[in-house]
Amino acid sequence: MKSLSEHLSQYAAYHRDRRNIATHFIGIPTIVLSVIFLLWHPLWSVGSPVPVNPALLAVIGASLFYLRLDLRFGLLMLILLLVGFFGVRHLVDGEPRSFAWIWGGVLFAVGWAVQFLGHIWEGRKPAFVDDLVGLLVGPLFVVSELVFFGGFRRELADFIEKQAGPTRSGRKLPSS
Repeated sequence: MKSLSEHLSQYAAYHRDRRNIATHFIGIPTIVLSVIFLLWHPLWSVGSPVPVNPALLAVIGASLFYLRLDLRFGLLMLILLLVGFFGVRHLVDGEPRSFAWIWGGVLFAVGWAVQFLGHIWEGRKPAFVDDLVGLLVGPLFVVSELVFFGGFRRELADFIEKQAGPTRSGRKLPSS
């Protein structure tokens, strides 16, 4: 399995345009929430105070992937995924199944539309086209960008930029 720095460097290579990166701050959290909505049903009755459903299994599976890569990022991702999980639980509690599926479908479409707009600006296909693991790395990329913006994990940020190259504004310079 690749290391954290390898996954983030590979993903970052597809995301050097700052406009594309900005769209990911909207698109990826929207898609993650949509997946939780879409996987909410069926609920399995196991006598647990926490709903047991495919969404919980996805949160656990993704969290194990992140924790295996890096304890600090893994714990942060676990917390964020649990916030999403319990937020969706609060919204769907007492609503018909169609509520979760409709919201999941709408959020999924909106999230991917935003993502593809960013990749039009980037002029490059999404990373997951070449490696499906990119679907799991995308949320981690967004969180890592926030961490780097806050001035943390500079050594990792510097390594990624060295591997993937600097970000660019996306605006073409006027020709002389």
